Amino acid sequence: MSDLTALTLAGARDLLGKGEVSAKELTEAHVAAVEAARPLNAFITETPEKALAMAEASDSRRAAGEAGLLEGLPIGMKDLFCTEGVLTTAGSHILDGFHPTYESTVSRNLWDAGAVLLGKTNLDEFAMGSSNMTSHYGAVENPWRREGDNRPLVPGGSSGGSAAAVAARAVLAATGTDTGGSIRQPAAFCGIVGMKPTYGRCSRWGIVAFASSLDQAGPMTRTVRDSALMLRAMASYDSKDSTSVDRPVPDYEAALSGDIRGMKIGVPKEYRVEGMTDEIEALWQQGIRWLEEAGAETVEISLPHTHYALPTYYIIAPAEASSNLARYDGVRYGLREPGASLDEMYEATRGKGFGAEVKRRVLIGTYVLSAGYYDAYYNKARRVRSLIARDFAQAYETVDAILTPTAPSAAFGVGDKMDDPIAMYLNDVFTVPASLAGLPGISVPAGLSAEGLPLGLQILGKAFDEETVFRVAGVLEEAAGFEAKPAFRAA
Repeated sequence: MSDLTALTLAGARDLLGKGEVSAKELTEAHVAAVEAARPLNAFITETPEKALAMAEASDSRRAAGEAGLLEGLPIGMKDLFCTEGVLTTAGSHILDGFHPTYESTVSRNLWDAGAVLLGKTNLDEFAMGSSNMTSHYGAVENPWRREGDNRPLVPGGSSGGSAAAVAARAVLAATGTDTGGSIRQPAAFCGIVGMKPTYGRCSRWGIVAFASSLDQAGPMTRTVRDSALMLRAMASYDSKDSTSVDRPVPDYEAALSGDIRGMKIGVPKEYRVEGMTDEIEALWQQGIRWLEEAGAETVEISLPHTHYALPTYYIIAPAEASSNLARYDGVRYGLREPGASLDEMYEATRGKGFGAEVKRRVLIGTYVLSAGYYDAYYNKARRVRSLIARDFAQAYETVDAILTPTAPSAAFGVGDKMDDPIAMYLNDVFTVPASLAGLPGISVPAGLSAEGLPLGLQILGKAFDEETVFRVAGVLEEAAGFEAKPAFRAA
């Protein structure tokens, strides 16, 4: 079984295609791995019976010559995607008992491609967090540990359950969502590959909303090739999502040519921020050398409004969250707390159903949207967001992609920074700008800290140019040769 769970997504696909293993055998091995990974608390809901039924159906389709792109490959699904008949909670008490009667477009695309659902992965409540400590269902633990120190570490957030499950070899791959870095930052913390596609590339229909102008689904995998496979299956145009863009989905795997000779890679000077550790700077310089040795030219660029990205994000995202979360009132679905009047029922339901971080962001969002402050805060943040997007557009007139660190540090300890929201928000300093601009970005594991923890480098690209992002990321991955494994592995 351990041999099967050690496979990459592409490796498992190839074995299935050769008939050397069945989807049922592969799924049985991963069902056992999910059970073994329970100490990490990476899953909110496990679906072993459903997984085995899907695997048997997959074997039947393959026997009939009807294999899909991800036929028979067992994956995890972040519990922000609505899955028909399967509990969907968004990590919140307020959605206890919610079993959707419909399927999100992204998960439907994956099932149509033949993927197998192992379960719903844990996350920060409503995707609000950078540590996966805010889930109503308990904290997720990173499978990595500092050398000589067994104290638990955070997996990053909000897609920390998906990241931990992939890193621990409990699943071949998993879905995540990225609003301000919630795929890329946990990928860096857990030593895996995390891809945020261009806003509009993957449908948001059926994904529990956090910030509608920012949320974007993407894959979390162990290799760049696996990421390319997953994204091709996940992405599609969707008329049910007004922000979905009607563009053909390329064969991203074909973009992995290994050749970046003559490409220009931007290195933004504003990403050297206060508090960034020396080892992050050293890794960044190493990444520059790797790309130059592969034939690319690196160019220092300026993204002058980078300094304003975090405050802009933490106005826009909470504002949209306060609007989106207004629907959770105890009337239609999920938790309902009793009250003597309708208003009291609303107050009791939302007071008990939402956690502290969600309440904090709803209050901030309601404040910046209020009559006296809308222009002073929200409208000003929207204008600054346009300037940040313009910075990137101007940079891409001279470079093909941009190289930055993914996060300002390695994973930190469980419980650290929980009493300091600003320190927690600073984890997103390198990922938020591309989210505000709606651009694709990928985090690739590129080295280890002095304490033996994974560190990531980030490639950012032009809108709907995921192919270039994958091409550069593949070269970076090859040069880094990252083969370290976490202390905890499910099999």
